[in-house]
Amino acid sequence: MNITLRQLKVFERVARCLSFTRAAEELYLTQPAVSMQIKQFEDAVGLPLFERLGKKIYLTRAGEELYRLSRTISLQLEEAEQLIEELKGTEGGHLAVSVASTVHYFAIRLLADFCRRYPKVKVRFKVTNRKGLLQQLDDNEADIVLMGQPPEDQDLVAEAFMVNPLVMVAAANHPLAGKKSIPLSELSQETFLMREKGSGTRDAVERFLAEKGVQISASMEMNTNSAIKQGVEEGLGLGIVSIHTVERELEDGRIVVLDVESFPIMRQWYIVHRAGKRLSAVAREFEAFVRTEAERFVKSDIIKAALVGKQSSPALPTQLTSQPDVID
Repeated sequence: MNITLRQLKVFERVARCLSFTRAAEELYLTQPAVSMQIKQFEDAVGLPLFERLGKKIYLTRAGEELYRLSRTISLQLEEAEQLIEELKGTEGGHLAVSVASTVHYFAIRLLADFCRRYPKVKVRFKVTNRKGLLQQLDDNEADIVLMGQPPEDQDLVAEAFMVNPLVMVAAANHPLAGKKSIPLSELSQETFLMREKGSGTRDAVERFLAEKGVQISASMEMNTNSAIKQGVEEGLGLGIVSIHTVERELEDGRIVVLDVESFPIMRQWYIVHRAGKRLSAVAREFEAFVRTEAERFVKSDIIKAALVGKQSSPALPTQLTSQPDVID
């Protein structure tokens, strides 16, 4: 068969997504370009690989067999790429990093420092939700993933590298701002801006409140932390977010952390990669860099101050200096 690696890559993505549109988005191609590659691939094979039933597409028997083989070929090519990256060391090569949306505020600053130290390294950086991160790990698309606690039933290597306290925030002029030791029961009538169902933060908050026997009204769902922060600042309601995502807003006095009983909810961020994956020298260096820099970020004065409800603080609260309970 006179086929190209590009055609094989496009076919594999369409076969996995069972959608030309989604495959085009993930490959950063137009849908006509994907359709053309598939047509040329089918012409080279001499058999139809997809069939359309209604609005959905399915693999034919030939398509199923080629998809299985294409996965094997892709894994071998990725192993070859990893070997080349290993030989390049930290003087070049590529690094694919994917992060959860709550981590990207920290990750952007981290990557900026890393790229200044290793200017020849080419970085591919993606921000997505928990489901997307697990899919990328499963497809071996990311070298390193930064996320909340990963599932235990997948073949992954995960190491906690940074505490991630979830705090309750409000507009600076909110009636609860400045109040001490607010009971959870007092919040039942408040409006909350929450992440969408399925997000790690939303799951952790709902699990925590269920354990406390408290119900709150998630009257507004938002799929980004930026939207939640802006909504809180405008007085639309209260929010529960990672403290690392609101550092600048706290510095500017645009929002405040409420002193609520049992808060913050202590979580962890993890650095994750597939078990058995041969990490390049660049990826290993990035892992080490993450561990080193995480300690500096968590000692931020504004974060320490917010967690103890003051404008200045001489030390971290006990939750940060002891091993926290992981809720994710």
